[in-house]
Amino acid sequence: MSYPPIPFLSQSGPAEQAVWIQALSQAMPQERIVSFSALSEQERNACTVAIVANPDPAQVHALPSLQWVHSVWAGVERLVASLGDSPLHIVRLVDPQLAANMAEAVLAWTLYLHRYMPEYARQQQQRIWAELPYVMPQHRTIGILGMGELGTEAARRLRAADFRVCGWSRRPRSIEGVESFAGDDGLREMLAQTDILVCLLPLTPQTRHLLDAERLGWLPRGARLINFARGGIIDDTALHAALDAGHLTHAVLDVFEVEPPPVDGWHWAHPGVTVLPHCSGPTSRETASAIVARHVQAFRERGELPAGVDRAAGY
Repeated sequence: MSYPPIPFLSQSGPAEQAVWIQALSQAMPQERIVSFSALSEQERNACTVAIVANPDPAQVHALPSLQWVHSVWAGVERLVASLGDSPLHIVRLVDPQLAANMAEAVLAWTLYLHRYMPEYARQQQQRIWAELPYVMPQHRTIGILGMGELGTEAARRLRAADFRVCGWSRRPRSIEGVESFAGDDGLREMLAQTDILVCLLPLTPQTRHLLDAERLGWLPRGARLINFARGGIIDDTALHAALDAGHLTHAVLDVFEVEPPPVDGWHWAHPGVTVLPHCSGPTSRETASAIVARHVQAFRERGELPAGVDRAAGY
């Protein structure tokens, strides 16, 4: 049976799109994966599925027979917002390899803070030779915001490194070796005992600026922060103030409300900030393409749609 082509919709440059199209084509050689510009008008009218990476909403709306879209990214808040009230079925990427990549980054940068790497770097600049007091990992509490696939895998990796781990989510979770918290009261209780806070939450209307001045103040003085989720979850002005006041010792920031941050932005030169270029959880094109291929095959053969995004929850 001959099926309509599958467009890859993205606002990235032609070179990036070509790499994705090649990977997707290798994973499903029976399908024709093309850029939006390569579609004829007849093909645009016939397409029922599209693969997307932060697409131009106008291109999505230009496909009148489209039934569903499969994102190759785990974060879909921008896609959901751009499509508004469209009934289109949206599928986000759930990839064990992505969770493993993120968990590796969480462990690496937790150790960076745990073993005082920023402090030693500053001492080197000042030519200070001084050993800082060692804290055993079992005496360091790591709090994780967001206990979905990414948070759960990160918690397991941290537990294997002997850290004490707590996790907060919208609903109570039961994960071996992890103390779980939920709801507003649970958030305050967890933050109050957290030495290093790791943010892995999706960005939704409920989580936007969740970490405002008040909640950052619930952290113990001297706490450290890692944000690998979305910049909008933290009130940037409140974060700046908490760092300047010494309430927070250091923040590792991989995500920002504006990316990249403006060249004159405060983050770049602040001694209490490590800036990363949105690299903590890289998507593997190989594994992502294989997952998309399986879902497309099930749709072609049996009409099955993969689990979609909960529009109310935002993910």
